[in-house]
Parts: sequence; structure tokens; C-alpha cells
Amino acid sequence: MDRYERINALHRILKAARYPVTVPRLQEELGCSRATVYRDLAFLRDALMAPVEGDGEAGFRYAAGESDRFELPGLWLSSEELYALLASQQLLRRTGGGVLSTVLAPLQQRIEGLLAAQAGASRWPVERVRVIPHRGRRLDENSFRMVASAVLERRQLAFEYRARSTDETTRRKVSPQRITHYRDNWYLDAWDHDREALRSFAVDRVSQARLQDAPARDVEEAVLDQHLASSYGIFSGEPKGWATIVFSPKVARWVADEHWHSKQQGRFLADGRYELKVPYSVPRELLMDVLHYGADAEIVEPTMLREQAKSLLSLALSQYDR
Repeated sequence: MDRYERINALHRILKAARYPVTVPRLQEELGCSRATVYRDLAFLRDALMAPVEGDGEAGFRYAAGESDRFELPGLWLSSEELYALLASQQLLRRTGGGVLSTVLAPLQQRIEGLLAAQAGASRWPVERVRVIPHRGRRLDENSFRMVASAVLERRQLAFEYRARSTDETTRRKVSPQRITHYRDNWYLDAWDHDREALRSFAVDRVSQARLQDAPARDVEEAVLDQHLASSYGIFSGEPKGWATIVFSPKVARWVADEHWHSKQQGRFLADGRYELKVPYSVPRELLMDVLHYGADAEIVEPTMLREQAKSLLSLALSQYDR
């Protein structure tokens, strides 16, 4: 049996054993050498945190009281899990030498151990994999720390916010709810006390952030999800409608595999095109994603959104008519 099957079999044997299982018996049941048994036992204990106890003479078993609670994690990571580990590992590497480097060193070692286990080697070849940030914005580190501290310490936060759409600077006082990482950028989801409503703020547009003594007002998780996650992308609010976009046969297969929204609806049309329906609130980000496909995407409805796309395309074309 291969390593994956062997580890699973070893786990089942130890989990079912009422008494320590000897190494010769493990060799016989797993069909492997004595050295391989010891390597697999060490992998279970050190990499997968299994409650293995015992020695080579008396045998091995899972610790009494912990056997029922321990479940074997998936040994072969999904693409999303592998990406998450790689992104975390590279993010930790980029912090090098900072205040966090010592504190996070054990975490980085643990991640590298999981990656090495995935590779079936003593070391994960980090140089063979790259995680490239896409359109990440520069952050003021002090503002980011203040925002993160306010979220975790549950304290109100005051700051100046320079809106990207209007370039207008306003003073805000909010009760932070959570911090969100979306498309390589950070956003603060918060209750805006002046506007008496939930808002999302791009952290890179926050300045002069100051922690307040007053405790943050807590908003129920269900309300946050309904308001901040129900519409398209990071632009929150109750969905104002559904957009219907039709993509050409050329890109249909690509779009069909893309995740635009948790409630999206998609189907292939008879002529090979792909129809996608998504809910949205503020159209700006949706328009950006649709226009990314150029002539291979057409907004069918609603009419207002279609006209907005048409205006943006005409404006872009006018730049080349000079």
C-alpha cells in the first residue's frame, strides 16, 4: 500500500486498539519494514498531532481518553488548503526580522512541517512555488495595527477616511466588527456611529486612526453576513437586484468554473454562450469584473446597469479618439 493508505490503516489500528500494538504486528498488517513503521508513527505524532504513546518493546496505542477525540486530518491538501498554507508561509517569511518574527516562528515551523508532509519529503521546496500578490495596495502599518487592535480588543475607533471615489476626507467614529482580506487588500467592516449603519472601509484609505476608550457596539454575526456578504463583492448592502451577464463561447468554459457569488446562477445557452446571474448592491465592482472580459461579455439586464457599462465603454473609447 502507498503512504497515504498506510497512514490511514495505522490510524485505524491504533484507534481501535485497547492495548498497545507491537511493532511486528504493525509490520505485518501494514506490509512494511520496521523502519517504515517508526517513521509513520513519528509522522502521526509530530506532524498530525496524534496522541501516540508507547515504545518499541511494549508497543504503541493512542492515549486513553484522547483516542475518541482525535480524528485524522486530510493528508492530501486541496488546492485551496495548499494555497492557504503557502500564502501564510510566504506572508510569514516576508515579515522577517520584525517584532512578529520570534512570536510567529513556531507557527512558521508548523506550516513548513505540514507542507513537507504534503510533499512527502523532509523539506518543502519553497523556491518551487510562488504566491504572487495581485493589485495589493500599500498600507500605513500604524493604521493597520490600530484597526486590527480595535477589532480584537472590541473598542471604538476614530479615524480620517479618504474615499477613493470622491477623494473627499471625512472623520469617522465606528465600532469595528471584523477585518476582511479580499483580493489582496484589507477592509474594515464596522458600525458607523454618525450614519447609524454598517459600512466597509478600505484600510489603505484610513489615516490618523485612534483607539477610543468606549467599548465597541457588537452587531450579530447573522446581521453582518446579511448586510456585508449578501451583495456582490466587497461593496455591501442589501442586494438591489440581479445582474444577467452573457459570455461568448470563447470564454464560457472559464466563467462557468469561476466563483463570483455564493448565490450565483449559471447555465450554458444553446449557442455555446454562458449566462451568469449574480445579485449586487453597488454596481462599481461588478462593472469592473464584467468589463475585464471586454467584447466577450454583455450585460443583458437590468437596463440601468447595461447603460452604465455602455457609458463606461464609450468614455474609454473616447480616450483613443483624440
